[in-house]
Amino acid sequence: MKELLPYLPKPSHYLGNEINSVHKSMDAVSVRIGLAFPDMYEVGMSYLGQKILYKQLNDQPDFSAERIFAPSIEAAQIIRKHGETLCTLESDTPLKDLDILAFSLTHELCYTNILYMLDLAQIPFYARNRKGQWPLVIAGGGAVFNAEPVADFFDLMVLGDGENALIYIAEAVRHAKTSGQSKDDLLFRLKGLPGIYIPSYFIPEGQGGLKAEYEDYKKAFKAVVHDLNDVNFPTDQVLPHGKIIHDRFSVEIARGCTRGCRFCQAGSIYRPVRERRVSRVVDIINQGLKETGIEELSFLSLSTGDFSALEALFQQSFTRCQSEQVAISLPSLRVGSVNENLMELIARIRHTHATLAPEAGTQRLRDVINKGISEDELLDHTEKLFRLGWSGVKLYFMIGLPTETMEDMDGIKDLCLKVLETGKRAGKRLQVTASISPFVPKSHTPFQWERQAGIEEVREKIGYLIDLFRRHKKLNLKWHDPEMSLLEGIFSRGGRELSSVVEKAYHRNQIFTSWTDHFRLEPWMDILEESGLKASEYLRSRQDTEILPWDHLDCGVSKKYLLTERTRAFEEKITADCRYQTCRRCGICDKDGSASRLPDSKNRKIDNILNQKHRDQDDTICQEELNQSDLTSKSHHYRVWYEKKGLSIYLSQLELQSIFERAMRRSSWPLTFSKGFRPTPVISFGQALPVGVASMAEWFNVYVRESMTSDEMVKGMNRNLPSGLKIFKVENLSLGRKQVQASSEKFAIDFNVRQDELEKLKMIWEKFIASKEYIVEKQGKKRLAIKDLRPLIADYFWDKNQLKLTLSWEKDYLSPVFVVQSIFKDLASEKFMITKLSQIMR
Repeated sequence: MKELLPYLPKPSHYLGNEINSVHKSMDAVSVRIGLAFPDMYEVGMSYLGQKILYKQLNDQPDFSAERIFAPSIEAAQIIRKHGETLCTLESDTPLKDLDILAFSLTHELCYTNILYMLDLAQIPFYARNRKGQWPLVIAGGGAVFNAEPVADFFDLMVLGDGENALIYIAEAVRHAKTSGQSKDDLLFRLKGLPGIYIPSYFIPEGQGGLKAEYEDYKKAFKAVVHDLNDVNFPTDQVLPHGKIIHDRFSVEIARGCTRGCRFCQAGSIYRPVRERRVSRVVDIINQGLKETGIEELSFLSLSTGDFSALEALFQQSFTRCQSEQVAISLPSLRVGSVNENLMELIARIRHTHATLAPEAGTQRLRDVINKGISEDELLDHTEKLFRLGWSGVKLYFMIGLPTETMEDMDGIKDLCLKVLETGKRAGKRLQVTASISPFVPKSHTPFQWERQAGIEEVREKIGYLIDLFRRHKKLNLKWHDPEMSLLEGIFSRGGRELSSVVEKAYHRNQIFTSWTDHFRLEPWMDILEESGLKASEYLRSRQDTEILPWDHLDCGVSKKYLLTERTRAFEEKITADCRYQTCRRCGICDKDGSASRLPDSKNRKIDNILNQKHRDQDDTICQEELNQSDLTSKSHHYRVWYEKKGLSIYLSQLELQSIFERAMRRSSWPLTFSKGFRPTPVISFGQALPVGVASMAEWFNVYVRESMTSDEMVKGMNRNLPSGLKIFKVENLSLGRKQVQASSEKFAIDFNVRQDELEKLKMIWEKFIASKEYIVEKQGKKRLAIKDLRPLIADYFWDKNQLKLTLSWEKDYLSPVFVVQSIFKDLASEKFMITKLSQIMR
């Protein structure tokens, strides 16, 4: 695919040369693995699970793991037009030549994108049709705990933690290759391992159930990493080209949650709670910031505020982050789980967005779902946020929850107004946003048997909220598409009968279904009807005696426990967090004489692993005086000259800004930061070089707080730049903001054409040079502009198939690509290559 880079939109997403990407010789490895994420680069590069597996696999000398993302629709059209197939980023290997193709399934609306990627790779959709030399196609991620709607497409799935399971699979593939085993032999050998689910070993039968083919393999149990401290965490995370959805250094401080929210699937399938040691997390942070230079740190877990030593962790990492202007974000915060000490520290670096999830508008309904927070706790939390400088907060709610009444709907508006009032007391001008999502029942939860509200019911409730919120200017209401939630609900509790629905939907171009601008419900409903299926059958409530499509997939939490929690929900009873309170015997842990239901517990005890027995935020900790040095001082000003060649010509100016900033951070430059709400390094660039144009002479200016030698600046940066970018000179500048710019620039244009075509181009050029003026139209951001290109040509000469020219920018600046394409109107973009040779400064 690399030869298609000149044609692809966002070509930087296909380069594979990002900092920290791993490139191995294919001759030196025995197993080649593709880690596939069924969404676009900017989404997939945000996914921590892929980064963890990328590290685990590439740490093995004999294995090579490479990344694949779903190309945009426009990119896919170009791939097909040129007869190419989907390839890995790092080595450009066609997916059909891999040994293992591993998909991460994080939600149900990505299912047609699996087929989209297989189709682009020219790999058969169904596992039964992939005999012989096809790669082993596997899946993991949260959605596989009911992945029956796509089970027919996969050779196997991994339930639970994938770090060890994927190593086992790769080792088994290596053994199969050396011993000449068939795929059937390979799968049979794998079936007894923790976390391995082989769909073909379970045959559909009546009532939606599945019959196990083997007596000793009637259930697939999830795999568990018993202690996160035993597995390596990726500190050298791949740095993306361009802006991605969550562009931060994410550190998984804990896995699992025992809060017990009754709607939450993750709270069931990722038990028990396993915290990393504080000392280990601090090491990861220090090393990770050094190896990435990322400007935002995120403490990641399902419930970050419940980390038992969060305050100690925060204080031990704060000084480093403060001194380098690295923001710290704490996603997944439960109301009241962060004390005022931590809020003050966060506010001293940068304010990140404040999001809280009361989920329901009344205390009664919050007790039904076991949210475990009170209204007073929420209002106390938001009052502190506003007092410490936050100017807005987003509150997440669900509608359509079991037992919901109109009083609960009114409670959403009432609660938002009370939150708004806490901000007024702090003297703030602020906005409160309520984000509404329809409730979707999920497998392995106490609410897996409940009904899901239909589209019309959800629309009526959203309309009711719109009317309530319309009267309040400082309240903002957003909502998730009810049609999208309907489709999610169908697949979250569906069975294998839906695999043909997924295939038909793909053939009707229903891809990127989780993107609102691509989503259409009507084709899905048509396909369901054609298949003799009804959406209402998937939305209905279930009897607790019914066979469920996921009964053979065991996350360790017993059905008895789920039914008990369901009963407690309707009794409006709260169940306390078992990590700090009484064990409720859910089935996961080896505790109090009760064995874990997971077979993996035979090798090692499964239990919650905490840094301490209760949260340190509940104690009074002596807070150290943390003085902030002045990061805005301007001691020296430098102009840094660099080359941009090879694959890096496809990097845009915005992408380069991020690359250079992070390279300077990794090189320990004492950068000067701007003042204000979100401080950034004080850097300025010259005229933006168009994507696809090479350059021997680009520059940027940067202020620093301390003097540096040119030698250390050049060497340090060149160790931290992707291939094709190279610093070659550093100049001292005055401290003034206004600096000398290029008055003209020299370019070489290489034409890749036949000799007769070259002669025609020279005739066009001579005609252009002979003209007194050459008027063209150029569409600006707001209006159409008239430009004369002739005065731009200061000098030129031909050297065989290369045109060298000097463009003068004294009166106007235009993109050199625009100039060439305006003169040689019929010349295709792949027929010429532009290189900037030098800049003339005046």
